[in-house]
Amino acid sequence: MNAVLPPLPRAMLIDMDDTILSAYGRPEIAWNTIAAEFAEELAPLPPPMVATAVLAFARNFWANAEAAWRMKLAEARHLTVKGGFAALAAAGHRALPDDLAVRLADRFTAYREEEMFVFPGAHEAIDQFKALGIKLALVTNGAADMQRAKVERFELAHRFDHIQIEGEHGFGKPEERAYLHAMEALGVTPKDTWMIGDNLEWEVVTPQRLGIYAIWIDVHGEGLPEGSTIKPDRIIRSLTELVPERP
Repeated sequence: MNAVLPPLPRAMLIDMDDTILSAYGRPEIAWNTIAAEFAEELAPLPPPMVATAVLAFARNFWANAEAAWRMKLAEARHLTVKGGFAALAAAGHRALPDDLAVRLADRFTAYREEEMFVFPGAHEAIDQFKALGIKLALVTNGAADMQRAKVERFELAHRFDHIQIEGEHGFGKPEERAYLHAMEALGVTPKDTWMIGDNLEWEVVTPQRLGIYAIWIDVHGEGLPEGSTIKPDRIIRSLTELVPERP
């Protein structure tokens, strides 16, 4: 924790996935779980080998993917599982069929939905910010229907003054207008605003460039990636850390 903290801002822009909700973090655990469910169909390949190959392909894919793929998450997962299977076949292992790739990918999507939950204390922290008169915007990337369903499922709509979903607005992080639009909706300027989220590029780099105080949420306490030159203004593990202590 920083020795001297700035006063609370007039406004906060808050990310949703893996900031308020446990959504997509720790993909290696999820892929290993799903691969184990399909062990008989993957044989003789060990499920951990398949999970590792799929995860490696997926990470490379998302590191280079165009923003449009965020609107087609299920389709992207089909592609990444097929890519992982192809890599295994190219390495001399059994060629796994495309229909199995699709079923494994769809099960992964369903599993992620089943396992999603609100981080402990997140609702209460947001309610405290609102009670203190802080203007709040939820700023999330992703497809309109999928993200809106999470907003409703996890009772977030009434907690925010502005809900901004990439698929509904036609733009998203890290485009500068995503942050500028949210601030305009709240009637604030960058110096009045904090951005809070788990993606260093989306929640730290661009916001800092705009003059926003950027807070990186590192839920699992893993620290900044080795060699990272990005310097968040503050690092937290939970939104609850931002709630001021009562006198």
